[in-house]
Amino acid sequence: MAPSFFLPSKPNKYHMVNYSRILLKLSGESLMGKQSHGIDSAHLQSYIEQIIAVRKTGVQIGIVIGGGNIFRGLAGAQQGFDRVKGDYMGMLATVVNGLALQSAFQAKKIPARLFTSIRMEPVADFWNRDQVLEALENNTICIFSGGTGNPYFTTDTTAALRAVEIKADVLLKGTRVDGVYSADPEKDPDATRFDTISFDEVIMKNLRIMDQTAFTLCRENQLPILVFDMDSYGNLEKLISGHRIGTLIQK
Repeated sequence: MAPSFFLPSKPNKYHMVNYSRILLKLSGESLMGKQSHGIDSAHLQSYIEQIIAVRKTGVQIGIVIGGGNIFRGLAGAQQGFDRVKGDYMGMLATVVNGLALQSAFQAKKIPARLFTSIRMEPVADFWNRDQVLEALENNTICIFSGGTGNPYFTTDTTAALRAVEIKADVLLKGTRVDGVYSADPEKDPDATRFDTISFDEVIMKNLRIMDQTAFTLCRENQLPILVFDMDSYGNLEKLISGHRIGTLIQK
């Protein structure tokens, strides 16, 4: 049975969403807080606390973190970097952020493992699906960094790929916006938010949710995407508890 994501608009606290494993995609920029670059420790701790609260419900958690707070491969290419080398620099930036997440979890005595798509032991474990599934079953938070291990692929695509590989019930895309809009809400005051929308409608309306490779991978594998505001403290736990938050994209 497919997971039931949206319950009545005002569910009581006992209404739980019916899935057991999630893939949470966070952007590197989200770790900056109000800084111009790097990692804001308060912002990092806010994310950590919210994720730990969800872990306590028994939901298994995989995380893909971007690296834009440190370096973006595409931006580097626009500044004259070789695109392939720039993308590898971006992959390394995601490892730095992954280490920060892992360290923050472990400081709170929460088991967390960092997996990379490029070998760099002893910094992290090399991606191994069987080891990841075993760790998830043991309620260990698994962080996936290093992108797909190949240039020309974004961390959105990495999130979609890993979500499909670990058979996650949903890909949660945590952003600073509270869902999917008909236009950029930061530029268009008349933009309207969707509670739910189909993959086909997103394509027809040319809404830019993720890059096309990531979006197509989710669509072809019938993996729902839920876009929500991760910066509003408690939203992740509310979402898991069945509150109607963000925009659900599904078939």
